[in-house]
Amino acid sequence: MTDYADALDDALTGVKELRSGSFATDDPYAVQRDVVDRRLARGEKAVGIKLGLTSRAKMQQMGVDEVIWGWLTDAMRIADGGSLDLSQRIHPKVEPEVAFLVRGGEIAAIAPAIEVIDSRWLDFKFTLPEVIADNTSAAGFVVGNWQPVPAGVENLGVLLEIDGRVVQIGSTAAILGDPRRAFAEAARLYPGRAIPDESIVLAGAATAAVSVKPGSAVRVEVEKLGTAQLKVSS
Repeated sequence: MTDYADALDDALTGVKELRSGSFATDDPYAVQRDVVDRRLARGEKAVGIKLGLTSRAKMQQMGVDEVIWGWLTDAMRIADGGSLDLSQRIHPKVEPEVAFLVRGGEIAAIAPAIEVIDSRWLDFKFTLPEVIADNTSAAGFVVGNWQPVPAGVENLGVLLEIDGRVVQIGSTAAILGDPRRAFAEAARLYPGRAIPDESIVLAGAATAAVSVKPGSAVRVEVEKLGTAQLKVSS
């Protein structure tokens, strides 16, 4: 297991790819935790968690019946309208999401969000244990303006734009039918205790992920919630 974590951490810090099937484990979350602990030991701070496979179609595709999750750190955070540095990425993609702010174990606020995913696995091809061990491909995130949770967030329209062109149209219904269910899953899965106050929970993608290239401008709009944006470094 340590060798597996060594390889993933080396791939992360060295911006290198691993070939799927090169490692195996029956406890991918233990590998994930080992890799994340190394990042925390280097000075990063845990700021929340993200969920994956929150689409029923993706669950069926991967042959699972529950979501997966990974950690968010402060080093992954990009300011709204800020820049994504491609020098530390292999094959980055973006997804439109909904973010929740946690206080007292409950949802305190909601915001539109962008998640940047980037796998250490060659050609973005991996098994379920491999993506879990790789911290569910978590690479970055942008959170728009926080606001009170409006009535009815289970079917809000979602747009993902690249360079001013709409490339994905979706709905928050794609997130377990209601993104608040994703928050409930996050609270259930969080290891050992309640999710700490001021943590961020990324509820999962509302559409398919889209690759980005140098110089791209990314904009997500979620009905009733507003926008989140980032620029990709050239």
